Amino acid sequence: MGQEQDLLQKALRARWKIWSVMAAAYMVVFFHRLAAGVVRGDLTRDFGLSASAFGSLAAMYFYAYMAMQVPVGMLADTLGARATVTAGMLLAGAGSALFGLAPSPGWLFLGRFLVGIGVSTVFVSILKVQSQWFREREFATMSGVTALVGNLGGVLAQSPLAFAVAAFTWRTTFLGIGLFSCLLSLLCWAFIRNRPQDRGWPALNEAQEGVTPPRAGELWSGLKGVVSRWRVWPAFVLSGCASGLYLAFSGAWGTSFLKDVYGMERVSASGIVAFSVYGGMAGCFLAGWFSDRIGLRRPPLLALSAAFCACWGALVLWGGGKPPEAILRPLFFLLGFSASSYMLAWSITKETNLPRFTAVAISVVNTGAFLGTALITTGMGMILDSTVGLEPTGQYRAVFLFCLAVSVLSLACAALLPETRCRNVTIHNRA
Repeated sequence: MGQEQDLLQKALRARWKIWSVMAAAYMVVFFHRLAAGVVRGDLTRDFGLSASAFGSLAAMYFYAYMAMQVPVGMLADTLGARATVTAGMLLAGAGSALFGLAPSPGWLFLGRFLVGIGVSTVFVSILKVQSQWFREREFATMSGVTALVGNLGGVLAQSPLAFAVAAFTWRTTFLGIGLFSCLLSLLCWAFIRNRPQDRGWPALNEAQEGVTPPRAGELWSGLKGVVSRWRVWPAFVLSGCASGLYLAFSGAWGTSFLKDVYGMERVSASGIVAFSVYGGMAGCFLAGWFSDRIGLRRPPLLALSAAFCACWGALVLWGGGKPPEAILRPLFFLLGFSASSYMLAWSITKETNLPRFTAVAISVVNTGAFLGTALITTGMGMILDSTVGLEPTGQYRAVFLFCLAVSVLSLACAALLPETRCRNVTIHNRA
């Protein structure tokens, strides 16, 4: 009994080292996700990009990320998070360096695409690790903490990135980020372990007791089982709408909106847009913690989805599409906070699918997140190009009307998701 308790304590200590390294990698994911909007002016000047072309460049990350989600889920369920994330961070480092050295738009797009492929390995893998190293009732809370820490990378992609670009140029900055990503890949290999049982320690998640990783031949049947559960599709669409709108605004078009409509300088504009990231950090942590605390998923999910719609409504209607400057910080904070509804969709997805295929299930829903982000980011750029004859306020009002419609769709999907009471219903129903 004493030896078993000692092994349990070792596992409990080790999980924080593993999680910390993966959380650092997730910060790099968020940095790249939101960095394009801050350097839009530099890229437009150096490469002559139109609004549509810039939207496509920003979306290139999300197309690559989207395409890799199901393959990454399969890799995380079979090879494990350690090898998957290590290889991904190396590729992301190479892509960032190529982006910084790009001599033409084609190389710029390729670098952004490689970054997207590389960092796509982190999110699903970290949730897979959490499902192995943390208990069932800790999952949503830890997902929120992970999102909070990851969003710190998004904060670095606002004013700090603007200052770095001003001091060192955008090319030098992205070269440095590439080097850091490569160094981080070494830490991933050194510290990450796939599950406690691999070290001879007891399982920490009761749902994983006696569960063995699926063999490669079982993955297609597991994927078929995931996509045949119809409730995964409302989660897929909700994730695409809520996450897509949040990332398109904070990562591509928010800074441009403030520069074009309010006449702000880049550093000031990016500092205000960062409040949406602060809100996202707070929302992801508090939504997960509160949901675990009350033992319910639907009430916070529906409340956040409704508030998200209200934020886009305010951007369309308040001041004729130009809300008072004094209200922008709290409005953007609430927008980011309420977007965290997508994080609860992860938890519901995990709890409505077999534990053996956790990564595959989450990867399917996360594909929706990045398909939505890519389409929304590109769509916003197309609306701006098609309304070029209007004043900037009118252009962005048309963009935000589109965003409002998408947020209403996310609310409708939230209403279709089931209540799991914070437990895996596939196990509970069998019991």
